[in-house]
Amino acid sequence: MNKNLNKKIALIVAVLLICIYGIIGVPTGFTGKALLEAMGKRIHLGLDLQGGAHLILQVVVSEAVNADTDDTVARVKQDLKAANVTYTQVYKPDPAKPTVVKVDGIAAGKTSDANSIFDSKYSNEYDMNTGSDNSITLTMKPTVETALEQKTVEQAISAIRDRVDALGVSEPQIQEYGLGKNQILVDLPGVENESQIEKIIQGTNRLEIHPVVGGPYKDEQEAAAATGGSIPVDDEVKSFSGVLEGGAVTDSVYVLERAPVVAGNDFRSADPSTDQNTGRREVEFVLTNEAGDKFYDYTSKNVNKSMAVVMNDHIREVANIESAIRDRGRITGAFSPDEVAGLSKLLRTGALPASLKQLEKRFVGASLGADSIRQGVTAAIVGVLVVMAFMLVYYRGSGVNADVALIFNLIILLGVLGFWEGATLTLPGIAGVILTIGMGVDSNVLIFERIREEVRSGKAPVAAVDQGFHNAWTTIFDTHVTTIVSAAILFIFGSGPVRGFATTLTIGLAANLFTAVFVSRVIFDWHVGKLKSGELVSI
Repeated sequence: MNKNLNKKIALIVAVLLICIYGIIGVPTGFTGKALLEAMGKRIHLGLDLQGGAHLILQVVVSEAVNADTDDTVARVKQDLKAANVTYTQVYKPDPAKPTVVKVDGIAAGKTSDANSIFDSKYSNEYDMNTGSDNSITLTMKPTVETALEQKTVEQAISAIRDRVDALGVSEPQIQEYGLGKNQILVDLPGVENESQIEKIIQGTNRLEIHPVVGGPYKDEQEAAAATGGSIPVDDEVKSFSGVLEGGAVTDSVYVLERAPVVAGNDFRSADPSTDQNTGRREVEFVLTNEAGDKFYDYTSKNVNKSMAVVMNDHIREVANIESAIRDRGRITGAFSPDEVAGLSKLLRTGALPASLKQLEKRFVGASLGADSIRQGVTAAIVGVLVVMAFMLVYYRGSGVNADVALIFNLIILLGVLGFWEGATLTLPGIAGVILTIGMGVDSNVLIFERIREEVRSGKAPVAAVDQGFHNAWTTIFDTHVTTIVSAAILFIFGSGPVRGFATTLTIGLAANLFTAVFVSRVIFDWHVGKLKSGELVSI
């Protein structure tokens, strides 16, 4: 008996030491300040406790759908040309329905060849309908559109996370917002001004390189007149305000092909640099292998023609293609130091596949967070002290047992939070800690009342303790499991602070099963072993 008891005590001490290490790690000292600093490094505080920015962003997924069908238009043209199928035009007939692509004027006798191309290359993504006027309409399948929208949101989350990491924001929370469609929740602890947010959100439109059809023109009316009275559906007008090659300053517009040759997610890396000859700031970029092959094919066939670098729906540079370019190039322009650094970071971390709209933005001040910590910790300490005092008064000597188990429960909970890298303690999380205290007391009350009943029935201390724990176990297990299931549902379907509450509650309940049943039982067994013959348990 003593041997088994010693093993159990050794296990409890080992768990205690491990959890203390999880809370403070290896502190630089043992003063109050040093221990608090060590604890702050292990247990991360949420936005509501340390201050920061809270954003809810809407991903404009229609832009990604538009970009995808623009790419389809370009691919259809290329495939029909390769198969020697002549046509009048390939375009998107309705701007309000970006999922529809139409091919008009297919040459007589070539409709079957066109159908064969679409069946083999586009049937997985598009439903096809052949018209009586030698036209074919491709409509994106709803399942494909839904998958594309979901992928766009996931890519946006990934790109935002990369940008936040690049800015050095610690413990950010970036995830899909469950209360709105195609929305993202962004919590940025420590970020307290607009400029830092703009560094994350700026440049959310895709950076692209487009072939230049015509320009420069004075305005859109002149551009339309130069292209036959109206802009073709395959083209678009973009404004340019800056310095052209040669140093001329201009405010003008260009007509560009709508489908880009290179899009933002085609860039593999980018670094700021300076042109050694002109001294102008530039960005040196490297494309992915697939994008590099595509870019080489385009530039090799269009030497001495122009292409435009478009960022945020605005032309940043118009350049002449002097020779074929594969996977490496430079974007040179009238950039400020911040702009060239920001553009480099944008390309390195990946341009967002669609723009973002801020639906909600609010800031939590550091002082407010400090007040929350102080009030939350005060509430927890007062709650623990009141409960401990009640247990001592009502259960006498056994109350010490309950108090030790309660303190052990809190140490385990904080230790797990310290070891769990992604865990963040929020104000609702502190509420979960306080609720855990109540659940821990409830478990001890069940056990102690059972032991009292056994003692009143005349059983010896050893039998009374054994039966008390045995009879209370089923009830304790059922209540904890049902509460943990409820907390799991909160964690799965909740967001932000709700998850923080569910996390601390679940950890606390799991710890309570260990402390109330195992630790408390070991203390009782040790106490009963010290009792003299005929002496009763102090309960």
